[in-house]
Parts: sequence; C-alpha cells; structure tokens
Amino acid sequence: MKIVLFQPQIPQNTGNIVRTCSVTGCDLVLVRPLGFSTSSRMLKRAGLDYWDEVDITYIDDLAAYLEKQSGPVYFFSSKAKKIYADVEYPKDCILVFGSETAGLPQSFWEKWPEQFLTLPMTKDSRCLNLSNTVSIIIYEAWKQQGFSL
Repeated sequence: MKIVLFQPQIPQNTGNIVRTCSVTGCDLVLVRPLGFSTSSRMLKRAGLDYWDEVDITYIDDLAAYLEKQSGPVYFFSSKAKKIYADVEYPKDCILVFGSETAGLPQSFWEKWPEQFLTLPMTKDSRCLNLSNTVSIIIYEAWKQQGFSL
C-alpha cells in the first residue's frame, strides 16, 4: 500500500506516520510543498529510527502522480459521507490524506467524488489528528489483507 500525504504541515504527524509505515510495510509519498524541512529536529524525533526503513517519494503534482498509478485510490476527509470500513482495500491501493490545515483541494473532490471516505465522529467534531487517522486506515486495510506483507 502507498500512503500519500498532501502538503503535510506538522512534522510530528509526518514522523509518526513514517513510523507506522515502517511497521506495516507501507510506502510513503509526500506531496510538496511541505510545511517543514525533512531534516527538522522535531520530525526526526518523531520518526528518527524509522525514516530510513520506509520507501519515501517526494512529488510536486499529486493529480499527475495518481494518473500514472494502477491501484485504486481512496481519499480521506471529515467531509465525506462514505465510511472507510465499507470499502475493500487491495494490496496495491493508494490512500490519500489532506493537509492538516486545508484538507484536499476541491479539484480532487470534483474528479474523484466516489473515492472519498470518512471516519465516523460525534456530531460537531472537527476532525481526528492526521497521524491517528492514517493509523486507523492502514490497520483496517492491512487487516482486510490478512496482515500479510
């Protein structure tokens, strides 16, 4: 599986996601611009021991990247209606998460409206922390795959 972070802003979240990718065998794609330097002390503190264990790709254009991929793509947003657990995730799926501050651009909603999923939350909740959300989704998908690498 590939985890895609669209313009992440908080280094601790990305560091925690690197760590989760490491222990689950997921690749990570970071879409620039990032809200931090990947050499940041805080980022390394959150995922230092794991950074070299993950296949990390940096890209500038998410739409162009997705057009070249063969696996199914799922986007995650607190504004989506379809529940994340109602989907079957194959091993080659691509899981896309928006920026902590701005989410995903409207153009993605327009192009892939049926591919947006959400995690249930209580009424009037803002959203879950990005690294927590990514962890929940990775483990649901991995569980469906029998926890095989």
